[in-house]
Amino acid sequence: MTHAAAEPPRFTRRLPTVEERSAGGVVVDVVDGQALIAVIARRNRGGRIEWCLPKGHIEGEETLPQTAAREVAEETGIEGRVLVELGTIDYWFAAGERRIHKFVHHYLLEAIGGELTIENDPDHEAIDVAWFPLNEAHRHLTFPNERRIARVAWQRLAGDG
Repeated sequence: MTHAAAEPPRFTRRLPTVEERSAGGVVVDVVDGQALIAVIARRNRGGRIEWCLPKGHIEGEETLPQTAAREVAEETGIEGRVLVELGTIDYWFAAGERRIHKFVHHYLLEAIGGELTIENDPDHEAIDVAWFPLNEAHRHLTFPNERRIARVAWQRLAGDG
């Protein structure tokens, strides 16, 4: 009786895991009784345009709310005052030789000044910025988890949350 040679065991190399934290938010301005949010557009790696909430990495000794306010101002041109945390989105991706577990903390911000512009974005990731009615944000935001954050913002402003 002949036995087939057993295949040698396959070793899969596990990538080291790194945790990253970012912050951003839903910056709201109320115009004629309607809540508007500033949303940015950027191109993904495949070249498609994605509309998303402004967010970015913590710099220095910043707190998460400070990071959210700075990133909103840089990416949208709108200065905001943090009111409340809305929630955290987490996801995994691979970059180079690492697996990254990313946590993005989102805050509700009240617009207190500034003008819509992408000119202050140091990374030049944003290619456009626009005001959208908060109750219609789900029609514009690309990612379901960001649509959920916008719904939480709507509920907080409506007094339901």
